[in-house]
Amino acid sequence: MPESHETLARETLAEITDVKTVGNYLGSRDEGDGVSSEIFESRLPGYPGWQWVVSIVQLDGAEATVLESELMPAEGALLAPDWVPWSERLAEYKAAQESEATGEDDAEGESDEDSDDDESGEFDDSEDDDDDDEDDVLGNDVLHGGDLDGIDIDTLDEPADDDDDDDDSDDDSDDDDDAEDERTY
Repeated sequence: MPESHETLARETLAEITDVKTVGNYLGSRDEGDGVSSEIFESRLPGYPGWQWVVSIVQLDGAEATVLESELMPAEGALLAPDWVPWSERLAEYKAAQESEATGEDDAEGESDEDSDDDESGEFDDSEDDDDDDEDDVLGNDVLHGGDLDGIDIDTLDEPADDDDDDDDSDDDSDDDDDAEDERTY
């Protein structure tokens, strides 16, 4: 009977998951009252230590029936990894930073600073000096002039035509005079 239960359990799991995620048959566990759980290892990525479990019931003289199928954590699957004290993790971090800074990981033995050298072996920093001077001049204009990217914000606030504003105010005063004439005393 257990062999037929294993086959039925595999067929059931094939309906809910890819066959590749179901591993070796680990055994059967008697749950009582004609119920058994068929257990398979899980090969599902991201679930190390988990197991596929298919519960099957078979009463006297009846055909076996699947009750449920599920992915369950095995003993220890939900435990966090061993705790490592901060001082040890910090020491490992500092050692990794030092090895990176000294260039031990560089296969050619050449650090990033050496890659800026020209063929004669001398460092040409004339381009860097020109860029620094230009940045200083532009930086002062941008930071202290109040203008950003050459846009003068003050000119955006000024009205385009001053004559239109004066005409509107004259029209308003004429309307006020007409209103006074229509009043009766």
